[in-house]
Amino acid sequence: MTNRHSITRVSQKAIIFRNDGRILVIRRTKTAPFRPLYWDLPGGELDYGEDMRIGIIREIKEETGLEVENLSVINALSEANDNNEFWVTICYRADSKGTQVVLSYEHDQFMWVTPDEFQKLKASPKNKKFVTLLNKDAA
Repeated sequence: MTNRHSITRVSQKAIIFRNDGRILVIRRTKTAPFRPLYWDLPGGELDYGEDMRIGIIREIKEETGLEVENLSVINALSEANDNNEFWVTICYRADSKGTQVVLSYEHDQFMWVTPDEFQKLKASPKNKKFVTLLNKDAA
């Protein structure tokens, strides 16, 4: 028998760069079930049996309409969330092939910001940590 403490879920996030070095952030709607009106990185839950690279490319396209290139894993974190569910989150770095963002119903705004500007936004600690770790790797 399994319970919610023995199930590990996998999510993915992408730090997408525009050619000027800014990153894409998207705001969750006010009706989002978790962290409404928080600024987020594109991504989502990996479907059961789905290849992780196909999954993150799918999520980026669904949430932003963008295609990306130079996709690479930069980090992963594991933790229990506010609902005591255990998650592994894989974070990628990617370059945007375009700048025409088309948001899904899950988000209501987007911005291209510097990594430092992202740290000042209302965003999850995990996403802020991913951006911080990316900056350390680039330095």
